[in-house]
This record gives sequence, structure tokens and C-alpha cells, in this order.
Amino acid sequence: MTGHRGVAVTGIGVVAPGGSNRKEFWTLLTDGRTATRRLSFFDPAQFRSQVAAECDFDAAAAGLGAREIARNDRFVQFALAAALEAVEDSGLDLRPTGSSGLTDAGDGADGPVVGVSMGSAVGATTRLENEYVVVSDSGRHWEVDPHYASAFLYHALVPSCLATELACRFGAHGPASVVSTGCTSGIDAVGYGAQLIADGEADIVIAGASDAPISPISMACFDAIRATTARNDDPEHASRPFDASRDGFVMGEGSAVFVLEDAAAARARGARIYCEVAGYASRSNAFHMTGLRPDGVEMAEAIRVAMDAARVGAQDIDYINAHGSGTKQNDRHETAAFKRSLGARAYDVPVSSIKSMIGHSLGAIGSLEIAACALAIENHVVPPTANWSTRDPDCDLDYVPNIARDHTVDVALSVGSGFGGFQSAIVLTAPNR
Repeated sequence: MTGHRGVAVTGIGVVAPGGSNRKEFWTLLTDGRTATRRLSFFDPAQFRSQVAAECDFDAAAAGLGAREIARNDRFVQFALAAALEAVEDSGLDLRPTGSSGLTDAGDGADGPVVGVSMGSAVGATTRLENEYVVVSDSGRHWEVDPHYASAFLYHALVPSCLATELACRFGAHGPASVVSTGCTSGIDAVGYGAQLIADGEADIVIAGASDAPISPISMACFDAIRATTARNDDPEHASRPFDASRDGFVMGEGSAVFVLEDAAAARARGARIYCEVAGYASRSNAFHMTGLRPDGVEMAEAIRVAMDAARVGAQDIDYINAHGSGTKQNDRHETAAFKRSLGARAYDVPVSSIKSMIGHSLGAIGSLEIAACALAIENHVVPPTANWSTRDPDCDLDYVPNIARDHTVDVALSVGSGFGGFQSAIVLTAPNR
């Protein structure tokens, strides 16, 4: 990350399994409770993995209007709800345009430049699958009948609708984009949003990610490569990152959205600052679509570059929020990357994976993990890795087993690893550092 302006996080909004807002999300994490359960959205009997981390979400209660609900897939609804909470939290007046999201908000020429940078791995998968079931009569017809399609089918087809909806809702006339880099999308979207501010292209950016992938097609895809857990008899303890008995991740869903601001402007208006985005980097392993090199060299390089941008060294890192998916290869790869990038310091830094509690929401999880880091900095509490009981000799770091820990966090590192070879790292620092 380059540029001359500091980037402050002044608002946080969350929709997550077990927590419909920021406060409930943080309480779940610090309690060490899990929100994983038997999948209830559809009958999962045909699948190898039958557990999920589902959000108990009421779009109308979250502030969405009837038209927003009608035209948007669940992943956009999550993002709108999280963004409403984040903007309110920031104390900024971004002139919400109402439930239609389409009224005139002016040209934005007289105020700060507001941008949108959102991430998603699979976009409107849920709505697209539901639409296909209808137009094909549950797959009976090869030639589908478009007359049965929703009027908003195109809206679901293009992932850019995520940025469009947020820009319309908040009158954001600056840069607007959707980043889709698989499971690192949530980190990459925030990193890109921070870069817009650092480079002076925007003064305020609504940034984050959202995904709602708990659908038959998504479950079938991950079943096929045996990436998800088969621990169906004990859903609450199915997600076991870094534990020797881990056998895959639990599918999740959710969204986290942030208000990013020029740090100097945020201080000048007396804003509450959770943390600053101090460094970000991404690398590709150029190795395999789903496989990872065991030495973790590309993730280690992303960590090194992000720390250099943040002007911190290994000795400064107080907490690592790991990707920690709970697959055999990821947890070994990631542990190796921490050792490669931090050296001996890796053994002294608390590391945890919140996927043990809220599952793996694909592109959204990176932003949810950034939210956990920001709240850890503010509260000086490190969330635990739930369900950890048996040490894996290849995973021999301090994974904060089962119980949250009081711990001063001035510098937090969050990392992500995605199918396609994406490896991303972001460094957050306390505002008074």
C-alpha cells in the first residue's frame, strides 16, 4: 500500500452467524460460542457436509425497504444492513436516499468524495440458483423458459450490483467497485478502499465484503473436493482450525462493512477511531487452483510487504487473525508462513481463527476478520480458536484455545488464503500508536 494520507476506520457494521450486529458479533467471539448448526435452509441429506453457520437475518428489521428486499439477493441485503450500521456508527451524514435507493442525491461536488469498495466471492449465487430452478422447472427442461424469470435476474447476474446498491443508498459519487478474488475478497476490498484514500482519490470509502453461499450448488461444489467437514453428528464442534482432528471447514455467510476516512480529517471532526489501516499486500502462488505449497512462501511475502508498508517489524505484531479454515493443508501452510515471515516471534504472538465460531463465509470472511481485529485493538481482548483440543505437530503456535484472552493489541495482522492462489495480508494499528 502506498500513498500519503493515513486511513482510519471510524465505523463498523456486521451481519454474522450468531450476531445480527457489531455488538452481538463481538460478544459471541469473546464468549467463545459457536454459531454452527445443522443446515436448515434446505434438506442437506444428499450432501457429505450437512452443517453450516447461518445468519438469523431479518432484512426489514435491519432497515431495508420492501423494494431493496425484492430486487436484491441475500448477499446484497447483508451488505446494506451492515453498511447502515457502519455509517451510523461513524457519525457521518452520508444522506441515505431511502428505501428505493434511487432518488436523486445531488452530484456530490460540494462535499467529500465518497467511494465504495466491496468484495464478494460468489455474488448472487442463491438467487441465481433459485431462478434456474424455476425457469427450468427444477431442471426438467434443458431449454429454459425466460417468462418465469424474475424482473431482477440481470441484477443478480452482475456482481457489480453490490457496489451499485451501496452507492445509491448513500449517495456515493466517487469510485465504486467490486473485488472478487475468492476467499481473500474481504481483505482485498478493504485494502483497495484504503488505497483510494491514501492516494487522494476519495475522502471516505464504504468498504467491506458480503457473501451468502449456503445453497445446494455451493455445498455440492465443496463436497466434490472434500473441503468441507463431514462432522455432521456434532455441528457445534465441527469447525476445528489447527486441531489435529480437523477435517474441513463449515460453510458460513455474512457481511462486514467499514467506514474508512482520511485519518487527519477524522481526527479533526473528533471521530471515534477504531484503528488505522497501516499496510496491505497481496500475492499469488501461481501454483494450483486449490492446492497450497506447504512452505507458505507467498503468504509470507504478502505479510512482509504489508508490514513494510505499515513500518512495523515482527516484534511489533501483537495478534494474528489467521485464515484458519480448518483444512489440513491450509492450517499447515499458514503456520509455515507465520514462521517464515515473523521468525522466532511467531511462537510468542497469539493466533486465532474465528472461523471456528462463525464458519467460512468465503469472500465475506476477510472483512469479518478485520472487524474482529479492529474490536480486539479497541478492547484489548483476543478472540479464541474454539474447538481446539489436540495439538498437530505441524501446527505448534499459540492458537488461543477456546477462551478469549485479555491482551494489549496495538498492531494486528489479518491474513487470507483463497482458491486460485490468492494470498493477502493487512496490518491494522491502534489510533494512538
